[in-house]
Amino acid sequence: MRKTVVSCLLAAAAGAGLALLVTAPPGALSVPIAKADVGPDAYSQLGLFGQVFERVRANYAEKPDDAKLIENAINGMVSSLDPHSHYMNEQAWKDMQETTQGEFGGLGIEVMMENGLVKVVAPMDDTPAAKAGIMSGDLITQIDGVAVQGLTLEQAVSKMKGPIDTKTRLKIARKGVDQLIEVTIVREIIRVRPVTYHTDGADIGYIRITSFNEQTTDALRKAIGDISKQIPPDKLVGYVVDLRNNPGGLLDQAVSVSSTFMARGEVVSTRGRTPEETRRFAARGGDRTGGKPVVVLINGGSASASEIVAGALHDHQRATLIGTRSFGKGSVQTIIPLGSGNGSLALTTARYFTPSGHSIQALGINPDIEVLQDVPDELKGRPELKGEASRPKTAVPN
Repeated sequence: MRKTVVSCLLAAAAGAGLALLVTAPPGALSVPIAKADVGPDAYSQLGLFGQVFERVRANYAEKPDDAKLIENAINGMVSSLDPHSHYMNEQAWKDMQETTQGEFGGLGIEVMMENGLVKVVAPMDDTPAAKAGIMSGDLITQIDGVAVQGLTLEQAVSKMKGPIDTKTRLKIARKGVDQLIEVTIVREIIRVRPVTYHTDGADIGYIRITSFNEQTTDALRKAIGDISKQIPPDKLVGYVVDLRNNPGGLLDQAVSVSSTFMARGEVVSTRGRTPEETRRFAARGGDRTGGKPVVVLINGGSASASEIVAGALHDHQRATLIGTRSFGKGSVQTIIPLGSGNGSLALTTARYFTPSGHSIQALGINPDIEVLQDVPDELKGRPELKGEASRPKTAVPN
């Protein structure tokens, strides 16, 4: 019987567009700051930093901006640790808070730094970036004619922002394409609807989760409630949960979303240097779906919180995973406020592990059934793309 049910869900997954194709920093949470021992060598190096700072201020050809020198020095220190740790000045900190609340201005992409370039984790559904054909894995090399190499992540993101209805030009390198692709995108207000849904025929509920912000779990539970009203329990075969191109978001939301499909058991564990960072998170609240079969769709744009959900449901044999290997972003960034006017620090403090002990970092999660995604011909190698030219004919509403 289960095999028949899963076959029905597979058919629904195909109908959802599997063959066609965050912002909150993934895994953001707040924990006490651990105090580390600082040896004499560290203070000596800080003295060296002070010497260099004073030499630059006194002898550089033009008078430098002290605040920018300090900010760039902090960025250099933190970004040398890993691609996800970064410093946010006061404005960047405010922008990040807006994204976790569900509305902000920009292009609609989750990005990270990789080898000095801006890498697209995933475009958000029905945003300017998605309509312009930006894809997971694209490397942004130029923004409005300015090379990305040498910029911090915050500086690059700032350049992509601007007044609504203004244009920005990106040059991107895409795997399998010999020449750079130029994309012109018109900025819009990005309103993130974290969950959309519909019923497939008369017996399957399709749920698309686009991000894990503060609204996600409530929106998911409302979707499940509405689906159960539209399809009687004896007619409902199961659910298709679409996490493709979902770059992640808040850790607590990943736990509560997983709990919506699980009656009990561990969802995820984190391991860090301190006891505060070594934790286990269990399902809470009970399975809201009555144990109905679940298929989860993933791809290379499914990262962080998406991988937590997919990994938990898979390890507990609660869902069948379909698609391609996920992104492999398995680290926790703790948001550390630095005092009034000083912004905050997003610092990697732990790694995620699925209930079976699988590390997500750089490995991702492999699907049970691999279904490769076709790239539309117009996106494979055109030297220049315009937003309207690559608008999809159909799209899941967002």
